Amino acid sequence: QVQLVESGGGLVQPGGSLRLSCAVFGFTVNYYKMTWFRQAPGKEREAVSCIGSGDNTDYADAVKGRFTVSRDNAKNKVYLQMNSLKPEDTAVYYCAAALKTAKWDDYDEYKHWGQGTQVTVSS
Repeated sequence: QVQLVESGGGLVQPGGSLRLSCAVFGFTVNYYKMTWFRQAPGKEREAVSCIGSGDNTDYADAVKGRFTVSRDNAKNKVYLQMNSLKPEDTAVYYCAAALKTAKWDDYDEYKHWGQGTQVTVSS
């Protein structure tokens, strides 16, 4: 059974850091395109960062230079290291999986999703 389980969210002050984790069950992460999405209240879900099966990565312009996506094949997990957090990063963050040929920021390409973890950046 396919399952994605996010963890690591919480409340952090502006300028702080968090590391999100996505534990994957039912398939091997390095065979898929693994992407972090986020959704803020009243806004559409947006792609944040992706790591492909060839270790290529993509980032939304809003997070370039601050966020880093990585994968641990031995643990079958994907991570999102978030530094220099801003209030506008506040959202529910989701881990999602798509075929390796998918367009990384196309929401409709992703068939497997986690339940999400809340990130709140506030003083």
